[in-house]
Amino acid sequence: MSTVDSRTIDGAKAERMRARRVARDERAERRRAARTGFSNPDNPRRSWLLTLVAGIFALYCLFPLIWLVINATKTQSDFIGTFGLAFGHKFALWDNLREVFTYEGGIFGRWLLNTLLYVVVGAGGATLLAVLGGYALAKFRFPGRRLVFAVVIGAISVPGIALAVPQFLLFAKIGLTDTPWAMIIPSLISPFGLYLMWIFSDQAVPTELLEAARVDGAGEFRTFWQVSLPLLAPGIVTTALFTIVATWNNYFLPLIMLKDSNWYPLTIGLNNWKDQASTAGAHAIQNLVVTGSLVTIIPIVVAFLLLQKYWQSGLAAGAVKE
Repeated sequence: MSTVDSRTIDGAKAERMRARRVARDERAERRRAARTGFSNPDNPRRSWLLTLVAGIFALYCLFPLIWLVINATKTQSDFIGTFGLAFGHKFALWDNLREVFTYEGGIFGRWLLNTLLYVVVGAGGATLLAVLGGYALAKFRFPGRRLVFAVVIGAISVPGIALAVPQFLLFAKIGLTDTPWAMIIPSLISPFGLYLMWIFSDQAVPTELLEAARVDGAGEFRTFWQVSLPLLAPGIVTTALFTIVATWNNYFLPLIMLKDSNWYPLTIGLNNWKDQASTAGAHAIQNLVVTGSLVTIIPIVVAFLLLQKYWQSGLAAGAVKE
């Protein structure tokens, strides 16, 4: 037998042994998947235990929303006299909505407009600054860049509530308390948004693409506007959602900054309505508080549903290394 034939036989034998090992490993994987119940391309099973745990967790997350929707349909007497997860004797959702927007001279509408103002100017400005700063930190090299990185990471680790009192003292010194600026200016700073856009810009915008645009004669502003900005859209939406939710749900900062109810956001205004129930001789309006809370969360839910695909793609960016 020639040397070539011997090598061919040895190669075929090695290939058969490799095929047997692969088949043995596949059978072992199928048995393991059958025992654990995890999904497998060759054994598409589901784990009933994990499904049950996920269902319980989903119900736990949705329970407050379900309770809110049910109780927003009740009158004040039904709210007190009926079970929390049962509908009342009268469907009063539309009456409650009308009363929410007319109670105390329609102050709820003013609170809603205030919140929108703080979100549009504050959260919008924070998103813009985070995009510009994150892009610059990711794509430009300059002295002190590492120091800026350390400052940003340190700012993320400091809770916002720890800065509320120093901010109040500073704003009181310059006479900006009890004004919209006391809410807008602190909202313009988002260390987490800056860090998020920094990382996203570094991953989403290829440096070679910027160099090609510069070679073609495009200036930095045109390169950013026409080349980089479309690629940054998922990250911008993700950052905007985080800043919008943070500003919309902000409670402690307006609590210490604002005294004039005409500048209250929804969080403080609804809390004042809630406190009326515990005040001696006051008129309990829990049904209006619940209905107002339902109205308050609707814009956030709508924003998440409409921007969900951009938000998910923004969170997944950079997860796979090419």
